[in-house]
Amino acid sequence: MESRESKEDDPRLPTIEWDDLVEDDLVALAARVAGHLVPGDVVVLRGEVGAGKTTFVRAAANSLGVREAVTSPTYQFARGYEGYAGGRAVWVNHLDLYRLEGLEVRDALDLDEYLQPGSVTFVEWADPALGLLEEPGVVEISHRSPETRRVRISGPLASRLSPSTG
Repeated sequence: MESRESKEDDPRLPTIEWDDLVEDDLVALAARVAGHLVPGDVVVLRGEVGAGKTTFVRAAANSLGVREAVTSPTYQFARGYEGYAGGRAVWVNHLDLYRLEGLEVRDALDLDEYLQPGSVTFVEWADPALGLLEEPGVVEISHRSPETRRVRISGPLASRLSPSTG
C-alpha cells in the first residue's frame, strides 16, 4: 500500500494518494483513517457506483467500535450507530444523499441533526450538501482495475494522516 502527497486541486489543501489497493488494503486504510477521526468530523466519500465507498465506511465504522452491521443507507438516507472516537462515545452517522439531487437537502433530511459536535459523519454522494459542510475530509475512491482502487484523501483529514505530521 503506497501513499504519496500531492496538492493537485487546491494548493492550500494537503492531499494524499494511495494506488493499486485491493479490498483488504482499502479496509486497512479505512481503519487507519478512523484512528485519526475526532468528534465533529465529517468525511465526504466520492466515487462511482461500486468503487468501495460503503466498504470504506463499514471498515471505518467498525474501527470506531460500531458492532452493528453497517449497510448502505441509500433508501433511508441516513443511519446512526454508537461508536467511539478520540476516546469519547460518539454517534457514527452514515448518510447517502444519492436520491436527494435537486431537493433542498436541509428540508429533506434535517442535515444539521447529523452534523453535531458529538458525532462522526460519513456522507456518500454529498454534492447536494457540499455548501452546508464546513471543512469536510474528502475520500475519493476510483477504479484502477476490477480488483484495485486508487484512493485520494484531502482536506483536514489528509493533514492528520500526512507522514510529516505523524
